Amino acid sequence: MNDSTTDPTARPVVLDVWCELQCPDCRTALEDLRALRDRYGDRLEVRLRHFPLEKHKHAYAAAQAAEEALAQGAGWPYVERVLGGVAELDARGEAYLLQVARELGLDDEEFDTALIDGRHLLAVDADQAEGKAIGVTGTPTYVIGGERLDGGKSQEGLRARVEEIADRLLAGG
Repeated sequence: MNDSTTDPTARPVVLDVWCELQCPDCRTALEDLRALRDRYGDRLEVRLRHFPLEKHKHAYAAAQAAEEALAQGAGWPYVERVLGGVAELDARGEAYLLQVARELGLDDEEFDTALIDGRHLLAVDADQAEGKAIGVTGTPTYVIGGERLDGGKSQEGLRARVEEIADRLLAGG
C-alpha cells in the first residue's frame, strides 16, 4: 500500500502551472492554487513555469525576478505578491519588482543585479520553450498527470478537474 500521507518515500503529484506575472487571469487563479496547496500539502508539488507573453511589457523581467526570489528562498510569496499587484506592475515595471523584494525582506540589490546580468534568462527561456512544445498558448495553463488544462479562457471547473486528477494519481490510479 502506498499511502502518501504516511509513506515518507511517496512522491508528490506534480502540478506544473505555466504562468505570467503580469496576467490578470493568473492573478484570478491564485485562489485556486492556494486552495490546492491547502488541500494537498506536500502531496502536491505546485511548480511555477514561466510563460511571459509578448503583450505584457514587464512579464519577462517579472519571470526573472521570480527566479531570483526562488533562489533567495521566497518564490511563492514573491509570485503571489507580484500577481496581487498586476496593475502596479503594469504602471511601474521593474521598480515594483524591486519594491516587492524589499517588502519581503529579500536582497533587492541582488534582484537588481540579477535583472541586469540575466542570470535567470536560461530558466525562463527553457520554461517558455517547453510550454510551446506541449501546446501552451496562454496563461494560466496547468499540466497534471500528462493532461494539459487551459485556464487562459476560463477558470471555471479547473480546480475541480485538477483535484479529480490529483486524487486519482494519489490513489495510485
